[in-house]
Amino acid sequence: MVDQYALGLILASVLGFVVLYNLMAKKNRIRVSSEARTEGVQTVITTTNGECRSIEGDVDVIIVGAGVAGSALAHTLGKDGRKVHVIERDLSEPDRIVGELLQPGGYLKLVELGLQDSVEDIDAQRVFGYALFKDGKNTRLSYPLEKFHSDVSGRSFHNGRFIQRMREKAASLPNIRLEQGTVTSLLEENGTIKGVQYKTKDGKELAAHAPLTIVCDGCFSNLRRSLCNPQVDVPSSFVGLVLENCELPYANHGHVVLADPSPILFYPISSTEVRCLVDVPGQKVPSISNGEMAKYLKTMVAPQVPPEIYDSFVAAVDRGNIRTMPNRSMPAAPQPTPGALLMGDAFNMRHPLTGGGMTVALSDIVVLRDLLRPLRDLNDAPTLCKYLESFYTLRKPVASTINTLAGALYKVFCASPDRARNEMRQACFDYLSLGGVFSTGPVSLLSGLNPRPLSLVLHFFAVAVYGVGRLLVPFPSPSRMWIGARLISGASAIIFPIIKAEGVRQMFFPATVPAYYRAPPVNCQARSLKPDALKGL
Repeated sequence: MVDQYALGLILASVLGFVVLYNLMAKKNRIRVSSEARTEGVQTVITTTNGECRSIEGDVDVIIVGAGVAGSALAHTLGKDGRKVHVIERDLSEPDRIVGELLQPGGYLKLVELGLQDSVEDIDAQRVFGYALFKDGKNTRLSYPLEKFHSDVSGRSFHNGRFIQRMREKAASLPNIRLEQGTVTSLLEENGTIKGVQYKTKDGKELAAHAPLTIVCDGCFSNLRRSLCNPQVDVPSSFVGLVLENCELPYANHGHVVLADPSPILFYPISSTEVRCLVDVPGQKVPSISNGEMAKYLKTMVAPQVPPEIYDSFVAAVDRGNIRTMPNRSMPAAPQPTPGALLMGDAFNMRHPLTGGGMTVALSDIVVLRDLLRPLRDLNDAPTLCKYLESFYTLRKPVASTINTLAGALYKVFCASPDRARNEMRQACFDYLSLGGVFSTGPVSLLSGLNPRPLSLVLHFFAVAVYGVGRLLVPFPSPSRMWIGARLISGASAIIFPIIKAEGVRQMFFPATVPAYYRAPPVNCQARSLKPDALKGL
């Protein structure tokens, strides 16, 4: 009897505890709901053991910058149930002359992130490949899109319209707060980043805290030095013009003119506008204010553009509104820091000749999303930092292929007084003009559809060997043999330093890097990440 009485007492106690716990939980949910901020972008929604919890001021991730990388990352993490605070210096529509061409590989990443409608309703133009011009000859290089859905292609557009669309998508999620402010510094405590210090639009100095701070403040980042040792190179500048009502020789194609001293680009950015980017080597460009730039464009550049574009180009120069932008190159030099991560142009840049920057950024976001998705708790900064070291290896196939190609192609496409370099330039044009695998191979690399660094190296040296073969046929004279040897040597001098900067082991043998196999920390995992409140967003 005593045992039965004791058992009954225990069962009654357990039942009472369960009922009391449910009542308290319900009361707590009602209290938190009533205290939650009414602004949609400020609602706090996170997850614990598969359940929603709403706590005032509890932020999972701070994102510095709401450009392409920052906006896309905020929307991606927000869809996964994270509470995200985005701080952007200027929320008005950006007006830039770069970041206007999204390669097909980047569009596929946009689809994977659920952001493909960001290129809709902004008069974006579909791009199906490139046209290459040199010395009065031209060749068309089409993207190898046969295996993909008909919607897959490149997209070109006004950069600002694209960014505003992504900001709208991010701000539409209830657990994302998008705020205009200038981040002045990172908050550090015992070697761990705890958040940021920032100045609001109205001048107030505030601090924001989160377990993870992701810096995406672009190519002019003032925070990257706290998180890496940047080696920024400025090989040239772009001079930007907009040609109106101009019909390009090949519709829906980017146009690359192998001019002297360096390439000229044309591509549509709306149904009535064509962007022209004139590359000017070095860090100094002719002055716009005193008319030197207009004179340079008319006398040096205009005679080299295709005849179909000449009149529109001169008219654009006469209208003025000439703008310049330094072209920056910076290999990724990660310096893992607990509580913080660099992304986008703040972390890694390449020459914009190939238009690969947005593709790399969106690919990086997919990698980071997949790494963070199994995690519930981001508060163990050292453990999280160790786990996220795999990010730097997993991103390499796409990033290193596009980075290496951009740097190598720019150097090959520039004119040079060195005959060996000019032979390499001509060999590249002729190799691409062969068609078949000789054009689709390099174009698939450029477009982000084939992220294989080894394939890039093979095609690059195939161009060099092709150039040597042209020199030795029909008669391999000693002078031609010498030029051929210098051509191979010059090709090696172009590509090997870029590969070294990217990291030979991570680029070609990522499976040998221990971080490649790093599993999510057990104490940070959750049974379910997405709360019911965010399903279907």
